Amino acid sequence: MGISFWQIAIVVVLVVLLFGRGKISSLMGDVAKGIKSFKKGMSSDENNQTNLEDKKDEDSNSQNK
Repeated sequence: MGISFWQIAIVVVLVVLLFGRGKISSLMGDVAKGIKSFKKGMSSDENNQTNLEDKKDEDSNSQNK
């Protein structure tokens, strides 16, 4: 008893009727912006982590000299 094509089609039609086509496309645009900013934040966190590790290495090297 899985989900059939007709059940998915009915749900899609109801969503389009409730929210309208323009609202769904703007919502998808907002979701895409959110994903992009999340990825950007994650990459900047990785860069910050790498910078902190490099500073620790430099500090320990300067203390050893």
